Amino acid sequence: MSLAARVGAAVIPVVRIGCAGWSLPGDAKAAFPGQGSHLERYARVFPSVEINSSFYRPHRPDTYARWASSVPDAFRFAVKMPRTLSHALRLQGATGELSRFLGEIAPLGDKLGCLLLQLPPSLTFDRRVARRFLADLRVATDARVVCEPRHASWFTEEASHALQQVGVGCVLADPSPVPGVMPLGDPATLYIRLHGSPRMYYSSYDDTFLAALASTLVATARAGTSVWCVFDNTAGGVAVPDALKLMAFLSEVG
Repeated sequence: MSLAARVGAAVIPVVRIGCAGWSLPGDAKAAFPGQGSHLERYARVFPSVEINSSFYRPHRPDTYARWASSVPDAFRFAVKMPRTLSHALRLQGATGELSRFLGEIAPLGDKLGCLLLQLPPSLTFDRRVARRFLADLRVATDARVVCEPRHASWFTEEASHALQQVGVGCVLADPSPVPGVMPLGDPATLYIRLHGSPRMYYSSYDDTFLAALASTLVATARAGTSVWCVFDNTAGGVAVPDALKLMAFLSEVG
């Protein structure tokens, strides 16, 4: 099943194109003229970014405050939740770590657009554990949240229901960790992560793919749901060029 076909089943009104990080490769810098930091220049072109470094290490609140002050009012950050929550604690006994993380990112204020919870491939769906963690998460924050499950047990009706009950969306990833099956969370949000295919993190997407994706996004963008489309194929420096191409295709279709 193609990504375009899978996206076509969703409803996508707001398209936030961005990359996993705001590093600007040398051969793309001409698209980001003017003075300022990489983030400042990036944010003049793209409407959003995914902060990936938060998965690996904490950042000080004043760092988040500085980032928030560097971007336009309409710009939004997606923040990847720490691996201590998902990979070390495996969603159990995580209230203290969750509180610490949410305190760190609080200075983003209204510029926090989404929280991304990426699960390890080995983490199976456990109804009791999942419901407890998701309930605690919803008590702690009313931010938009999406989950990127990577074990087949999360691609089930029971897991989908648990996510939908608390308004958590599901990431649509390419390549899919479970080929041929689409994860279903809260339909109010669709968060697409393009990791690069066939070689994850390195491969770029061709114009045919991007044009088809743009047409699908624009066609579904008028029905009321929010969508993020993040390029995570950053290892080879192709994420920014791919994101620029998709934005160009979106403007042509729209």
